[in-house]
Amino acid sequence: MTRRGSRAEQTRTAWKDVLEKYHEDRDAPVHPDYWSDKDLWPRDRIREVQDEKIAAVAPFLYENSAFYRARFDRLGIAPTDITSVDTMIANWPIVTKEEMMADASAHPPYGTYSTCGPDEWDDRGWMLFSSSGSTGVPRVFRYTHFDRAYWEQANARALYSGGLRKGDSAIPVVGFGPHVFAWGVQFALVKMGLPLVPGGGMDSAARVGLIDRFQPHVLVCTPSYALYLGHAMQEAGLDPARSSVNWIVQGGEPFSGVRGTMERIQDLWGATAVEFYGCTEASPHCGGYSCPEYQRGDETFIHLMEDIQVWETVDPDSLEPVPAGERGISVCTNLNSESSAQLRFLVGDYTRLSYEPCACGRNHVRAMGCMTGRADDLINLRGIKFFPVQIEEAVRAVPGTGDEFQIRLSTHPDGLDVMTVLVEHQDLAAAEHVAREIHARCEIRCEVDVLAPNTLPKTQMKAKRVFDERAGV
Repeated sequence: MTRRGSRAEQTRTAWKDVLEKYHEDRDAPVHPDYWSDKDLWPRDRIREVQDEKIAAVAPFLYENSAFYRARFDRLGIAPTDITSVDTMIANWPIVTKEEMMADASAHPPYGTYSTCGPDEWDDRGWMLFSSSGSTGVPRVFRYTHFDRAYWEQANARALYSGGLRKGDSAIPVVGFGPHVFAWGVQFALVKMGLPLVPGGGMDSAARVGLIDRFQPHVLVCTPSYALYLGHAMQEAGLDPARSSVNWIVQGGEPFSGVRGTMERIQDLWGATAVEFYGCTEASPHCGGYSCPEYQRGDETFIHLMEDIQVWETVDPDSLEPVPAGERGISVCTNLNSESSAQLRFLVGDYTRLSYEPCACGRNHVRAMGCMTGRADDLINLRGIKFFPVQIEEAVRAVPGTGDEFQIRLSTHPDGLDVMTVLVEHQDLAAAEHVAREIHARCEIRCEVDVLAPNTLPKTQMKAKRVFDERAGV
């Protein structure tokens, strides 16, 4: 064994030992209101554990990831310079998706940013996941069965916080592709001992039949598909609000931060919808999740699990940290994985962090307003910048609009970039109301075309709302 190999194995063992020190392997909650008593840890205990994990993960990444080793060396930073949250923020510049994409292009197909190599994959490989690739080269991540056990506990903890209990049965109606949301929920439900009605690989009519026949209590899907499936039930002569479904676990799209969408889904189903938020790169398990209090204030929020992650918000332009309570884009340090530990990865969702204790008893930081408007999705039209979720909020604010809408960007022959928003409504006069709501939120004037109900294609999985056909884009 080479010296590098020996050091790599030593640091891997040390990192896994720290993870195991705080790992729980439970299939039942520790308390009627909490899956784990970690939810109740005081803030100084949370920071103590974060610091211990960071001190172990920095040398592990240096010795086991060529991407991280090259970055440490290029920046003139030693792993021993990163021993705590404070020293990490002071010494380690944020890692961006562009860096990972460049690494994936240079070292196909897996890149070198992961610490699951061929030996780990052959010995204890579990599953491969991938980013969508919508903003460039897909980033692929291989995970081990060691990781799976940690995912199960984090996800069970999140789903229990959201309200799922023994006796609930669930129907996941998602595409089980190489994306983390569906698989993460699936394995957590198994760990929690909740029965499943498989709902993949079939059309909506068949899924409606499953719900009507087998009476599951929990629906697992994207927000756009929850709307689609609810209307499919109505077309079949069934009322989703009178169905067995009383919980809807949502992931894959902005949801609880868009009040109009959340309310529309809950009204349609007569059920409580809860958030299951994460990202493939640095939060493959559930990063953000709902609690019993998350809809009771002036704005919704989600909790973030700080004993297994460090969350920050930074300025979108300078990438410098912003004070707690100020709006910024999200950065995540993942401290819960053998295969994809990451230091300060730029997730890029806008939010505000609050460290005030929650009425539910959990002391972990909250993302106020949830996670909305990923920086990658920012639309710049004639110098005015806004997010698709702002258009969604405007559409939902007008009574009677359909569930589907589209944002179409194009260039006039005279060179002017313009936006047209397509909505469904029975009244053509709704165009003026939607345009007014858009202007109020985005400070931009646009054309609004009103189409007859059920004209736009129905979203059956993850919604595509923006069609950018501008010249030069």
